[in-house]
Amino acid sequence: MARRIPEDPMVRSIVNMVRSAQFDRRQMLKGAAVGAAGLGALTLASCAPGGGGSGSGGDSKKQLVWGNWTYYLDYNEETGSYDSLDLFTDESGIAVEYIEDIDDNNTFYGKIKDQLELGQHTGYDVITFTDWMNARLIQAEQVQAFDYANLPNVTANLVDAQLNALDADQGRKFTIPWQLPASCLMWDTEAVPGGIKTLDDFMQPSLKGKVGVLTEMRDTMGIILAGLGYDPAGSWGDKEWGEALQWLDDGIQSGQIKNVKGNSYTQDLERGDTLAAMVWTGDVVMMNAESPDGPRWTIEVPEAGGMIAADSFTIPNGTPAEQKGFAEEMINFYYDPEVMAAVADYVTFVPPVKGTQEAMRKLNPDNADNPLIFPSEEDWTRLHSFRSLTPEEDKQYSTEFQKVLGL
Repeated sequence: MARRIPEDPMVRSIVNMVRSAQFDRRQMLKGAAVGAAGLGALTLASCAPGGGGSGSGGDSKKQLVWGNWTYYLDYNEETGSYDSLDLFTDESGIAVEYIEDIDDNNTFYGKIKDQLELGQHTGYDVITFTDWMNARLIQAEQVQAFDYANLPNVTANLVDAQLNALDADQGRKFTIPWQLPASCLMWDTEAVPGGIKTLDDFMQPSLKGKVGVLTEMRDTMGIILAGLGYDPAGSWGDKEWGEALQWLDDGIQSGQIKNVKGNSYTQDLERGDTLAAMVWTGDVVMMNAESPDGPRWTIEVPEAGGMIAADSFTIPNGTPAEQKGFAEEMINFYYDPEVMAAVADYVTFVPPVKGTQEAMRKLNPDNADNPLIFPSEEDWTRLHSFRSLTPEEDKQYSTEFQKVLGL
């Protein structure tokens, strides 16, 4: 279906680039011989210093390194770069090396924790951890405060619900949301025609060894808590936690649950090693778009509830002042609703920027009412946050969760 190109020059520029993008990215990655290193270890640069592409004409001294999750920016298979990032580089002259290096919050933190503790440069000028991990960094005083004089779009357009959503960072002094990922239930429509509606549905004998869960504790345990009738954002404690953990342990020990993964779970789905799983919505939408045989997987917010969180920009200690300013300029760029609409049209996660839905009606009307990008009021009632944990709870629950997973 052809898209009507809006009159606004910025929107028109983005539309022209997005229109040419093809959802064939995973095939490209396979062709690049990613191999056993996995997607998380692959560096893809929109405009790496000294590199080519439409954004490489800027001042080579204006450089920025951004570490992010996979499938989290509007990738263009034809050009081998990221359309919105190229536009930012063209407008600002800042070359951005974009590295898809986060597969799991804990494992990525493990790569940079020594530098963080010493206040040294981590190799990344700006990163996008999930907010619960960001809370740890804030409490440890390992990230820098933003200068909101450089962020007028964030001041104007951050959705109200996110301003104080992180109790460790009221007012978003140290974190600025990038996307709001939701975790829900998924199944292979051919192999599981009846679908997955409840936790018990995961236990079907036909699914033994074909069930997957996420290594992110708050997503997996939040869905289990909700499925057992507890509000993940509520006042549950050790008793409810123990019941949920027992459900998970029983599933793993019996062999019913086999695949426990971060972002790499998508590879298990493609191979058919996983037929039903707890997943992040945007990843599976992307896989359906790429599937040569048409949509293969269904995603639903379970009646008992799915989870929603925020992956947010932070600037680690050790990032030089100049690069910090460049990062703030980039973040401000992405808080333009037209730019965020181009990103949301590709990644299909919930955007944190006011006006994105209206911009989407111009960019791609077909996605303007997509509930995976713009949840309905009913969906919001079934998308839970995971309550904040005390340091003691966090240590206890994380240790117990990791032990059950065998990690």
